[in-house]
Amino acid sequence: MRTPWRTVLALSALLAALIGLAATPAPESFDFVILGDRTGEAVPGVYEQAWHEAAAGNPAFVVSVGDTIQGLNDATAEAEWREAQKIFRPYQRFPLYLAAGNHDIWSDASEKLFHKYSGHEPHYSFDYGDAHFTILDNSRSDDLSAEEMEFLEADLKASVAQSVKFIVSHRPSWLIPAALLNRSFPLHLLAKKYGVQYVIAGHVHQMLHVDLDGVTYLSMPSAGGHLRASMKYEDGWFFAQTLVEVRGSAVDFQIRELRPPHGEGRITTPKDWGVVGLSKSGAGRTAAPRE
Repeated sequence: MRTPWRTVLALSALLAALIGLAATPAPESFDFVILGDRTGEAVPGVYEQAWHEAAAGNPAFVVSVGDTIQGLNDATAEAEWREAQKIFRPYQRFPLYLAAGNHDIWSDASEKLFHKYSGHEPHYSFDYGDAHFTILDNSRSDDLSAEEMEFLEADLKASVAQSVKFIVSHRPSWLIPAALLNRSFPLHLLAKKYGVQYVIAGHVHQMLHVDLDGVTYLSMPSAGGHLRASMKYEDGWFFAQTLVEVRGSAVDFQIRELRPPHGEGRITTPKDWGVVGLSKSGAGRTAAPRE
């Protein structure tokens, strides 16, 4: 009995689709962007410029370290989230993963709004290719609670197969022990145990970097929240967006200061920075102009 031609075509199309899926490589090589705090007395226009420059590189997705709204007032919070959505709207093609900042969650009502507008719980995780990202919630405490640490360990235990691991939170709860080279604080012990390479935070609006036992700790520069203290570039006070290139298990960070009018477009790497500002080799280079 001859097979009807429509059936043959359908089977051929299905076979081609299956072959195409099998031939599609896993996204082991990809770029993503990290954005620092938008608020904490936001400087007008900075966050919009950071998004514009970040989008020019066509990243796979964007990770924010939090403080998306000014917040701290239940009565005005939803209106502020709606205003933030207007900024995101032109860039909807880029998945956005938000950490919860202290300006985002300060009450039960604000936590519900964060869930509504971010699309996820205050702590969560996701995979992209062979990379794993754990987003922690320390929005209402300088420390990571016992609940967060339990979530982190369970999440990392379930992701042992991923070769590249990032932990992201808003507050750098690790900053003092890492800067003091304390090798026994709980977060560091978990990071070492499960092979986490990068621990990333915001909150202080300053570029800081510590390497400890193969774990790189980074405090990201501001993407709009006001600059503090000396406000000198060499001390880590500048507006930026950070491009992260993942090539298998190799990861490279380009900390890209915003171009004029909110910066000079200098590009550095984490190794150019320490806990007290630029290292001796950290002059950086200027980005080539890009439309």
